[in-house]
Amino acid sequence: MEEYAIILDYLPLGYVKEGMPTYKRKPVAQAIGKEEFTLLELIPKENVSLDIHQKVYIGSGKRDEISRVNRRLKYDDLTATAKVELNYVIEEIIKAKEDKFIEFFNEAGPISTRLHQLELLPGIGKKHMWDIIKARKEKPFESYDDVKKRIPMLADPVKLISKRILLELDAAKDKKGKRKYVLFTRPPAKRY
Repeated sequence: MEEYAIILDYLPLGYVKEGMPTYKRKPVAQAIGKEEFTLLELIPKENVSLDIHQKVYIGSGKRDEISRVNRRLKYDDLTATAKVELNYVIEEIIKAKEDKFIEFFNEAGPISTRLHQLELLPGIGKKHMWDIIKARKEKPFESYDDVKKRIPMLADPVKLISKRILLELDAAKDKKGKRKYVLFTRPPAKRY
């Protein structure tokens, strides 16, 4: 369960639906959870205005700005503005939680005999995977800068993780519309 979310888009007049009069529309916000990158639709309290990139409390107990969490969203449900802001917000969360993601680089293990968790990061193949494993055996990574310094041909670790999170959130691009492996986001709801 997410405790905090970051606002990706705020629609003070709600969604525009054909034939719906303006007076019936209600304010709505689209946001992403800070822990499991859950895409959410939030209903703000009356007379509350929200800003893009604003951090709001959505956990149990008293909430100042949010009346309720309306539903989980799919990537395709996001507004154009929310999609644009998504990458920036994800990168900010990753930078703020450096310890958590450095732990991933230090602890990631094999998924099967042919696939390693590190290989799920875009741009990491067998060579980079073995470079990371060798470097972390010598000494665990301490920061993103440490990863960049010790694995010089590797792309920016923040951008690698961000791209993976975006792939997990945009499962519709997957041929079957589902994610086989989930590293950083909340797994999709099961359908029965």
